[in-house]
This record gives sequence, structure tokens and C-alpha cells, in this order.
Amino acid sequence: MRFAVVGAGVIGTTHARLIASLGERGRLVAVVDTDLTRAVRLTAKFGGDPLTSLRQACVRDDVDAVAVCLPSGAHADAAVTALQAGKHVLVEKPIDVSLAAADRVIAAEQETGRTVGVISQRRFQRASAFLHEAVVSGRLGRITSGIAESTFWRPQEYYDSGGWRGTLALDGGGALMNQGIHVADLLLWVLGEPVEVQAYVDRLAHDRIDVEDTVAATVRFASGAIGSLSATTAAYPGLPVRLSVHGDRGSAVIEREELTYFHTVDGERPGDQPDGNHAVDLGGAAGSQSIDDAHRDQYLDFIDAVEQGRKPLVGTLDGRRALELVLGVYESASTGRPVRLGRAR
Repeated sequence: MRFAVVGAGVIGTTHARLIASLGERGRLVAVVDTDLTRAVRLTAKFGGDPLTSLRQACVRDDVDAVAVCLPSGAHADAAVTALQAGKHVLVEKPIDVSLAAADRVIAAEQETGRTVGVISQRRFQRASAFLHEAVVSGRLGRITSGIAESTFWRPQEYYDSGGWRGTLALDGGGALMNQGIHVADLLLWVLGEPVEVQAYVDRLAHDRIDVEDTVAATVRFASGAIGSLSATTAAYPGLPVRLSVHGDRGSAVIEREELTYFHTVDGERPGDQPDGNHAVDLGGAAGSQSIDDAHRDQYLDFIDAVEQGRKPLVGTLDGRRALELVLGVYESASTGRPVRLGRAR
């Protein structure tokens, strides 16, 4: 598959590198950025032609798909433009910063028949995939609760490094929208449809930003399960993402990219590995260990989805659902009241 990357910043550089690593499955043919110097720098390293507008990429016959790596509030415009030009689209998280924008992408996807994927690479890690299968197969019994934690540190320089960072218009939110959305998506993946959220947010350790750096929320799911979601960029020096899921027949914990605890009433328990790490032996479970390899695996799933005419593992409805939860958190924090989820699509 021949890709054009739109946006030559930090995440665009990651996508260009991943595409270049795909071998026969993918090739970078163009990089688009309004700053030609940045586009030139990426193409010199990873291949392709430097361009200054998305429309230049969209009229090219050698572009099959567009990877949208722009500020979050510009995702939908770029995705819709590419879809209407007949290109498939892989868009960075979040799908955009409003439900109206997300719905525009979904409508364009349906109208054009093109494939759209939304980046959420943690689903492609072995521990996450193993836990999802364990929940779906009933090994943990009825799921009663889950706790998702994204405990990061971002210095003030992080927000000062780009004019769009920390702005409501283009960033759409802070610690939850941009960092915690990954673990929020995992919580949704294993606990199902959220129906209500109550939350608190605040800006406690950063200046000159419009958005939060600390979030705590309680989520009620359609199954009756109760989830706890926390995200921060104000926890020095930062800790690994952590996800725990509990049922009436077992519990599991993911930390440091590994399944560190798994215990069921049937006697399934973690054992020490030869290297001394206390991690569950996942056997032949599919997926990658590292987050970088998982990101690459999501590209391969996207290519497979296009070739096989199926939906990618993380599609537009998944992206919309994660976004709705994030926006529900912000609304609850603003109003001081619980917010019902499941708004009309």
C-alpha cells in the first residue's frame, strides 16, 4: 500500500518511520506539510516526495492511503478530504475533538466505501489482546469493575513547544484527550458500552494552557460494571500505563506492557518466567510486546482490512466511542453532574 503522511511533526515522523519498516506491505510515497523544510527532511530519510498541500497528494494515482498526523482539531477535515478523493485513511487518535467532526468522518466513510482506521495501538499488544480474549471467553466470569491509569509527566516545555498544544481548538483537551485516551480505549474494549460518567478535572502543575493536566472519572457500563479512569501529565517522573480488570471468576492486571497478574477460580495463575520477571506466560497469544511493534501491527491490520474488504480492528465507531467518553468526562467536570453517554450516531 502506498501512503502519504500528512503532518511532518513528531507523530508524523513516527508514522513515516513505521511505513518505511513495512517492507513489501507498504511504501511512503509522499509527506505533506505546510512547512516544506519539514517535509523535505522526512522524505530525505524515509522516501517519497515532499508536498505542501493535502490536495496535491489526493490527486496522485500513486497514493492509496493517507495517514493523518495533524493537530487533533484538524483530523476530520483532512480525513474527509482524502476520503472524498478516493483514498483510504488512517487517522491518529483522537478521531477529532468533537462528535460532529467524528460524525463527518463516519459519513464520508460510508458514502465513499473507503476504509478508515483510528490509531489505538495498545490493542495490538499481546497482553491487551490476551486480556480481551479472556474477558470475551468468560474466563474472568461476569466483569464487575476495571481501573485504567495513565500516569504521565510532561514538563512545561512540552506544552510550550507547539502553538497548538494545550489549546481547546486544536488539542481538544489535555491529559485525557491526548495521553489517557489510549488507556480509555482499552477500558472500553474490555468493559463494553459506557452509559454514564461522573468526573473531576483540573490544571494543577502547568501554565499557559487551556486544558487539564489531571483527570479522575467513574464510568458506569451497560453491563453494570463500574470503571475508574485516571489520567495525568502532572505526575513526575511518570509511571507506566496500568489496567486492571476484575470479575466474579478472576482478575487480571497489565503493567509495563505485560500481563503481571492473572488468577481465575479454575486455577490459572501467573508463574515466574526464566528471566525472573513476574509476568504471565501468554504462550502463543497473538500480538506484539513493545508499543512500537504494536503500532506497526496496527498498520498491517489496516492494510489487511483494505485488501480483505473488512473493518479494521480499530475503526471510526471505536474512535467515536472513545471521544464521546472523553467529552463526557469534560462535560461532567464542568457541570458537576453525571453525564449520560450513548448519544445519537
